[in-house]
Amino acid sequence: MSAPKVCSLPVGILFALALSPAHARADQNVRILDVPDYAWYAGCFGSASGNLMGYWDRNGFPDMYTGPTGGGLAPLNTNSGNAGIRSLWASKAGFDGRPVDQPGHTDDYWEYFYGDSSYSYESAAPDPYVLAGRAEHAPDCTGDFMGASQNKWKNLDGECNGNIDAFSFNFWDKTGARRVNFTPPDQDGIPVRDIQSGFRNFAKWRGYDADVFSQEVDFNTNLPAGVGFTFNDLKAEIDAGYPVLLFLQNPSPYSRNVPGMDGANPIVHGMLAYGYVSTPTMNAVRYRTSWASGDNRIALWNGNAWEVSLTLRGVIGFHPTPKIRAITQEADGVHLKWDGPSSRAMDSITATTKFVHWYVIEKLDSLTSANFTAVTAPSPNREAVLPNTAGSSEAFFRVKLLKPSDIPR
Repeated sequence: MSAPKVCSLPVGILFALALSPAHARADQNVRILDVPDYAWYAGCFGSASGNLMGYWDRNGFPDMYTGPTGGGLAPLNTNSGNAGIRSLWASKAGFDGRPVDQPGHTDDYWEYFYGDSSYSYESAAPDPYVLAGRAEHAPDCTGDFMGASQNKWKNLDGECNGNIDAFSFNFWDKTGARRVNFTPPDQDGIPVRDIQSGFRNFAKWRGYDADVFSQEVDFNTNLPAGVGFTFNDLKAEIDAGYPVLLFLQNPSPYSRNVPGMDGANPIVHGMLAYGYVSTPTMNAVRYRTSWASGDNRIALWNGNAWEVSLTLRGVIGFHPTPKIRAITQEADGVHLKWDGPSSRAMDSITATTKFVHWYVIEKLDSLTSANFTAVTAPSPNREAVLPNTAGSSEAFFRVKLLKPSDIPR
């Protein structure tokens, strides 16, 4: 996980891949709107997870972040007064409303973390809470749940030990198959934390359910041909309104030696994909670098020069699910409100923007029946008024998130 540095290809070169005359006939150029672009802080996977959870806080799941920054609404950047949003992925005593006597993520897991320019990047020293003889704090940020910078784990899937400061790990299915809602094995009776399980457990801590998957990409040279996550799979995620975490790591080695630890994490980098470009001659991904690099960072899908000379090992998908927030009886019926995905996507070819997630309320007259029927028209709104059920002995309702193929066009 590289600290902030100049990437291997300048912005202009990457941008030219999508916009040069040779590629002017773009078939598709789609991106999800309103995705934060946070600067690096306490690790790239932490920053990337902040971009992801900050996005969902702004787009349908307002309890992903409830701190004082931005009045509780995750901002789009970490500039100036927005710096407190970094507690979303790396909590710290005295930071973003946290009491000064309450250790957080950087206090417990970094050898030292004094500020933006003084921290123990790549340190393999024992975690401070161990040296201090105190219990570690209860997980309260994405970095905690992901296992970021936590040195207590050993033999991570036979690849490395760790994690050294700023680094995170993910358990992959090395056959190229997709893992869904995977939980790592226990270690000394404690479940090991990794990125994919961390996302799901963080969402649960914030009061939401989510489905999470991980999969190595189809051009990963450690996989046999014909398996893995494809560019079409990426397009399907973006078209369905879900940003995707990108895990950059070269095919080998799986570990390296650093001062104080043999078999430490290899060089890796985490970013967030939020769009794609497709032309007759190339397929490319639009992403947030985790360094607040702005829009129009684009790299070839199967290229080996994304950032810091790393290629893409795999992806982690995160699908938070709807949650009922309020049911109130009013004169005109029962009012229902819920949290749920609320993405908008822009198609630069057609110059159009659309809501990606649409809902209906479905009714079931009896629990002995399996035939739900829609009682509201499809809508991107996350509230509805239930129809009058006077005369019915009982009725059951559910909120249904429509499949992309069922959304009216």
